[in-house]
Formats: sequence, structure tokens, C-alpha cells
Amino acid sequence: MSALWSFLDKFESYICRILLAAFVTLLFVQIIARQILGFSITWIEELSVILFVWFAYFGASYAARMAAHNRVSFHLNAMPRHIARIIEALGDLFWIGFNAVFIWQSLKFISHLKPFVKAQTLGWEMRHVYLVLPIAFTLMTIRILQVNYLKLVKGIDPRDPDKVEVEQMVELAADDKRPFLREQVQ
Repeated sequence: MSALWSFLDKFESYICRILLAAFVTLLFVQIIARQILGFSITWIEELSVILFVWFAYFGASYAARMAAHNRVSFHLNAMPRHIARIIEALGDLFWIGFNAVFIWQSLKFISHLKPFVKAQTLGWEMRHVYLVLPIAFTLMTIRILQVNYLKLVKGIDPRDPDKVEVEQMVELAADDKRPFLREQVQ
């Protein structure tokens, strides 16, 4: 059961990896076809764009899980942590409200698409392509709630992974015996 929760916790990460590998591979094949073989595979470009858009939306959901979305936080850093958490949670309520409206409107939009509205070269119904919108925004909403639960109920403060990585590098450099490395990091 623990493995299942671990997988679900990283679901967007796995989806993003698959989508990234797929569209980069397709673009590489397209470049080889154009430059070496002298022809273009028309459906590759359309599929690559679709996969890239899906990658961006699932990436936004993954960033929400990692608490890595950009925020204006200089004013929060000056406040006591418990007050800053409450203000962040209020901001996240607005974010959830936006997501709810976006999910509703995207479902409405998809339901109005006619079956003959298709991708030009792939022939896929666009309603299937646009399904990424309600799926990703629903996942993002779930992740926002999850992060707030961790912060406000469990007391776990998920931190921006980039900031954590920089802090780890600074600590490693401080422990390092080579003075030139310590000077570069500080």
C-alpha cells in the first residue's frame, strides 16, 4: 500500500518524464527525417505540440505538489512563519477558486466541441486533446490541498526544491577542504 501512495505522490512526475521523452524523441526523428532523409513527417509536429502542451500542464500540477510555483514572498519572509502560512493558505484558496472556474469552463468548452472538430494531421477529436485542461487543473487543485494539509495540519513545510538544492550545495562547499570552492559558493 505504501508503494501505491508513493507512486501516486509522484504521478505527475512520471507523466512528465514520459511526455518529455516522447516529444523530444519525435522532434529528433523529425529533424533526422528533414535533414538527412529530405522529407518531413507531418503528424510528428502536431503530436509534438500536443505532447508539449500536456507536459506543461502536468508540469504545473507537479510544481504545485512540490510547492515550487512562483510567488511573491518577500513580505511573507518578514512575518512569523505561522502567520505567513495562513496568508499563503488564503492565497491558495483564491488559486483553488480560479482552478474550479477553469475546470468548469474547460468542461463546458469540451462538451460544446463537435465530433468533426479534429486535429489536422492526426485526425483526433480535439475534445480528447483538450481533456488535459480539466485533468491537470483538478490534479493541481488536489496538490494544492495536499500541500496545505501538510503545512497546516501535519506541520511539514514543503520547500522549493531549487532553494533546497542551493542550500545543500552551500553546506557541501562549507564542509569541503578546498578553499577556492568555499569562496565561489559564498
